[in-house]
Amino acid sequence: MQIRTHIVLALISLMLVGCSSTPKLMPTPNIYLDGSGYPEESVPLGLRSNKVDLLFVTDRKPETSSDGTMVYGAGRSASLGFGSAIVEIGKELTWQHLVEMSETSSRQYSPSLRVVLRTELDRFPPTPHAFLVVGGEAKEDPKVRAEYEQVAQLFRQEVNRRMMETGANEVDIFIHGFKNSFDKAAVALAEYWHFIGRRGVPLLYSWPAANKGLFGYFVDRESGEFTIYHLKNLLRLLASFPEVKRINLLAHSRGTDVAASALRELIIEARAAGHDPYKLYRVENLIMAAPDLDFDIVRQRLMAEKIGPAFGQITVYSSDTDKALGLSQTLMSGTRFGLLNASDLGEREQALFSVVKNVAFINVQSTRSFIGHGYFLNNPSTSSDIIQILNTGSKPGEPERPLTHIMLNFWEMPADYLNE
Repeated sequence: MQIRTHIVLALISLMLVGCSSTPKLMPTPNIYLDGSGYPEESVPLGLRSNKVDLLFVTDRKPETSSDGTMVYGAGRSASLGFGSAIVEIGKELTWQHLVEMSETSSRQYSPSLRVVLRTELDRFPPTPHAFLVVGGEAKEDPKVRAEYEQVAQLFRQEVNRRMMETGANEVDIFIHGFKNSFDKAAVALAEYWHFIGRRGVPLLYSWPAANKGLFGYFVDRESGEFTIYHLKNLLRLLASFPEVKRINLLAHSRGTDVAASALRELIIEARAAGHDPYKLYRVENLIMAAPDLDFDIVRQRLMAEKIGPAFGQITVYSSDTDKALGLSQTLMSGTRFGLLNASDLGEREQALFSVVKNVAFINVQSTRSFIGHGYFLNNPSTSSDIIQILNTGSKPGEPERPLTHIMLNFWEMPADYLNE
């Protein structure tokens, strides 16, 4: 049994780490192949470049690389740092050439992507914050609070600057999964932000994943637990900025557990204080791609807490061809949320979903890869559907998203979806 576990762990590590070579630009989403083309007109002139400037927030520990530059590894930091990460799409690639590549499926070559600069702008005080006990009540140290507010103001200015630059008062947060380095996650967000038309603020929330070794999967899982408090603080802070009108979260693999756990605690906290969490946090979309979550835990910790009404829409992408989640399910025994089918629902769940209308489960028929875990990036059908959600706010079955209805909240995505 021990040998079998080691073999499965090794296979999961190999599958979820993905290709170690330099990443290439993701395939063009199907929606840009029907003659409408890439939405260049929506991209401000100042952003028409092969460079993508991301805002990042991370509790990875800063390190110094062999060439003397600052990088973020898999170590944990007690404080949140924020700053700018510049991703380059193709060396010396012109904007017009990039647009041409962004509206064709038959590229002569796909440009490489790499992070060329990481600049940390500031860092919040480490947690837990120092506190004083006054009259038997714990109160935050005023000096620490003042330091936090000063950094928070700088962060707010940076968010507002970026929103003004794009003309959209919203923030798109990407939360990566297990075995993802900071740079790999930054590249993934840069691709998506480019293809949604470079609007709003692209925010990478990077937690201390990519721990090495046979048991790196379990170390990353615990690092996911570690980061939840920091993610809650970030979401609270963004919600305190009245200028931010909408927040969208895209989480992948184990990042879905990080996102769902933080949001669950915030929802409970808001309701206990008599607030409507949807109005308070303004999370319009929670998109969970290939979620590496135990469905029994989802039922107990999310469905039982009735988190659905706290969002505009919740979209869950699953695929029977996801071999990485298949191995994870073998190791963990419980049904993975990212492998869920309509047939897995009992009568109680069916009754619940008949009431909750804003949760959609979408089964992806073709993931276009051997491993089938990163289909939110490399499947042009899935990327098209996510772009439609973010750009149009449309729901399954509407003209912008002609998915095939199976039953209740379950839908199917054909292999040629939106490829007219």
